[in-house]
Amino acid sequence: MNTQHAASKAGEESEFGFGDVAIARRVLATEADALYALSRGLGNIFIDVLDALAAVKGRVVVSGMGKNSHIGRKIAATLASTGTPAFFVHPGEASHGDLGMIMADDAVLALSNSGETSELADLVAHCKRFGIPLISMTSRADSALSRAATWSLVLPDSPEACPMGLAPTTSTTLMLGLGDAIAVALLERKGFSPADFHVFHPGGKLGRKLLKVADLMHVGEEVPCVPTDMEMSDVILVITAKRFGCAAVIDRSGVLLGVITDGDLRRHMGAGILTRAAEEIMTQSAKTIGQDALASEAVALMNANSITSLFVVHDGLPVGIVHVHDCLRAGVA
Repeated sequence: MNTQHAASKAGEESEFGFGDVAIARRVLATEADALYALSRGLGNIFIDVLDALAAVKGRVVVSGMGKNSHIGRKIAATLASTGTPAFFVHPGEASHGDLGMIMADDAVLALSNSGETSELADLVAHCKRFGIPLISMTSRADSALSRAATWSLVLPDSPEACPMGLAPTTSTTLMLGLGDAIAVALLERKGFSPADFHVFHPGGKLGRKLLKVADLMHVGEEVPCVPTDMEMSDVILVITAKRFGCAAVIDRSGVLLGVITDGDLRRHMGAGILTRAAEEIMTQSAKTIGQDALASEAVALMNANSITSLFVVHDGLPVGIVHVHDCLRAGVA
């Protein structure tokens, strides 16, 4: 494109505005309209598909050719990370041995805009032979794939955003959106929790966000605990040795009664403090947290109370201690 032509393109006006921005808006509006039509058209077939996928004892096998292979991989990844075991099989590879990966307890989700993708033929035949549920996702209800499928999810008749109507744009967006809808609907059916997310997302920002206090807390001998009658001279030694700037005061059953912090020492500083008992110096209304709480909750509690450590309590017993530095090192803020 020469400079003069580029300038004229940038200056063209349409109902969406001028030039390149107008093109982008037209693309997004076309795809948004199609997604809305897809949403409005969902009905009993969608429920049947969810019922079938929820009942699968094996895995959901997603397949598609060309651009749909990329969409299929994303759908499979989303399903797998939200509690529905799934993986992607390329139809070309399926015809050369990978059909052996698809078992009788599985279900297959096949993607084809036209519904006439020849590379899917062996996969369809395999499903028919072994009675494997086949779900199609296509734009044509009368296509070969739709007719062969156990259930057919038919996309609305919507134009591709490409001005020539050739490049897969709207159709792949619809498939991606429908795949997300299936995954999230199954997620909510299963009651998938943040704890479940953490199992499948141990790394990265999401993994850090879902870290629990139990994942970071210090336990056993690292936890600074002192009896109620211990003299403060010995309490100070425990606080210094454990290096958390505090100590939990416990009764004979190990139940947490209070906490002694550096602040408590300063407030009670004076003659005779070293011979006083721990229970005389401790703060009774200690801030604590449960081991199943998110680490982010621990950080928020420490920030709100201007403290740097929290004792982790279970059934009244201090089972651990977490320091703000532990959270920061883990990337929790």
